[in-house]
Amino acid sequence: MLNVPSQSFPAAGSQQRVAPTGQSRNKVALQPGHSLLDWIRLTKSGRDLTGLRGRLIEVTEDELKKHNTRNDCWTCIRVVINMCHVSLMHTPSTQTEKTESAHMNGLSVPPPSRQEPLSSPLPAKDHRPRYDWFQTDGTVNIIVYTKRKIPSAGCAVVDLQGDTLRVEMLLGRMSYLLYWRLSSEVQGRVDVQTAHSVGKVQVCLHKSVKDKWTKVGQPLEHHDTFIQCKDRELSYRECMLVSKSDVTHDTQVLCLQLPPGSNMQVPVGRHVYLKTSLQGTDVVKPYTPVDQSLIPPSQSSAEMGSDLNLMIKIYSDGLLTSHLASLPIGSSLSVGGPEGSFSMQILHDVTHLYMLAAGTGFTPMARLIRLALQDLTSIRKTKLMFFNRQERDILWCSQLDELCTKEERFEVQYVLSEPTDSWKGRRGRIDACMLQNFLERPEKAKCLVCVCGPTRFTELTVQLVRQLDFSEEETHIFQG
Repeated sequence: MLNVPSQSFPAAGSQQRVAPTGQSRNKVALQPGHSLLDWIRLTKSGRDLTGLRGRLIEVTEDELKKHNTRNDCWTCIRVVINMCHVSLMHTPSTQTEKTESAHMNGLSVPPPSRQEPLSSPLPAKDHRPRYDWFQTDGTVNIIVYTKRKIPSAGCAVVDLQGDTLRVEMLLGRMSYLLYWRLSSEVQGRVDVQTAHSVGKVQVCLHKSVKDKWTKVGQPLEHHDTFIQCKDRELSYRECMLVSKSDVTHDTQVLCLQLPPGSNMQVPVGRHVYLKTSLQGTDVVKPYTPVDQSLIPPSQSSAEMGSDLNLMIKIYSDGLLTSHLASLPIGSSLSVGGPEGSFSMQILHDVTHLYMLAAGTGFTPMARLIRLALQDLTSIRKTKLMFFNRQERDILWCSQLDELCTKEERFEVQYVLSEPTDSWKGRRGRIDACMLQNFLERPEKAKCLVCVCGPTRFTELTVQLVRQLDFSEEETHIFQG
C-alpha cells in the first residue's frame, strides 16, 4: 500500500504555486497582436539593444542615476540594463513585479537573465568582494573573494607595518580595503598567493606565538570598504634601492625592494609615486613600473610583488632625477600607490591595439605589450609607433626588435626627429599622414589607441587620432 504524503503539493510557500491561496496574481496583458515570440525575434535580429555597440562598461551608482528619463532610462537588476525602449504598464509594488510587468513596445520583456547587460554589475552587496579567515598553529590566513577573474599581473597590495595590516584589492576602477590592528604579534613577513581564474587572494601571516586567535584584529578606519580607486587615500611604504642599470645614455632602471611585510602587485597601466625630502621639502613624482625586460623569465621577483622596477630618465637640471642618479645602493625611498585610471575592461574584445609613445612615455606600453601578446588572445595585432629625438634615445630597442622577430602579432615603427644621415627609418614628427597609414581599421575590428608622452605630444596626438574618426571610447591617454 502506498504511503501518500498528507501535505499539499506544491507546498504552500513554493514558487511553483501561481499565487498564494485565495489570491490572484496581477497579470499584465500584452498589447493586441503581440506575443513572447515577437521579443524572441527582436533579440535574434542583431539590433543593438544596449546602445553601447557591444562594449561592456563599468557603471557606478552616480552614473546610473543620470539615466532617468523616458528616452534615456537604465535600471539595475543584478546587472545594469538599458530600458530606453521599455514602458511600465502599471506601477508595480515589488522588484519582481517590476521585472514581470515591463513591456518593450508592447512586447513582454523576459527576466533579466535573458537580456543582454550593458555593464558589469554595480558594486552592490552581492557583487562586492568579501573575506574570510582561518588559522593554524603557526599562521593566520585571510582569504579575499573578489568575485571576478584576476589579471596575471595581480591586484593585491599588502602592507604589514608593526601591529597593523592593510590589504587592498585593485579591481578595475574600484578598491576593496581590509584594515586591522592585529590581535596578537606576528613575524615581519607576509606571503600572498593568488588564484587568478577563480578570483581568490590568500594573505598568510606567521604568528610569533602559537596561541589561538578569536579574531583577526580590531577594524580600523575604512575597513571592509569598496569604493572608487580615485577616492582612496594613498598609502606609502619605505623601499630600499637594490640596483641600477643603464638603458640608454640618460635613462636607468632602478630596482626597489619592498619591506618584508609588503607585497605590491601593480596592475598593468598603473603608476606609483616616489617621494623623498629634498632641501627640506617633500618632492613627489609618478613613475610607471616595468618588468625586468620585455621578454622576462617565466617567473621573476617583480611578479611575486617583492620588487619594483622603475625606468627613469635622468635630467641634469631635474631636482628629483639628479638626486636619484646620485643615490647610493641601499638608500631608502618612499613609494606610494599604485594609482591610475587604466582598467582591463577597456581591452575587452579588442582585436587591434595601437600604441603611440614618445620618450619615456614608452613605460606604460612596455607591460601592455607583454599583456597583449601573452594573455589576450583576442588581440590579433599589436603595433607601437615610438617617437624619439635620436637613435641612442630609443628605450629597449634591441628587445623590441627581438620581439618583432619572435611575435608575428607585434610590429614596431621608430620615428626620429633628429636622425643621423645613416638612419634608415622614419623621420620627422607626428602628423596625420603618418597616423593614417599606421592606424588601420579592418572590417569588424575593435580598435584601441593608447597614447603617452610629453604634454604637447599627447595633446597633438589625441587631436590627430580624433580626426581619423577614432572615438573617445577607442582612445586611452596615460597620464602620470
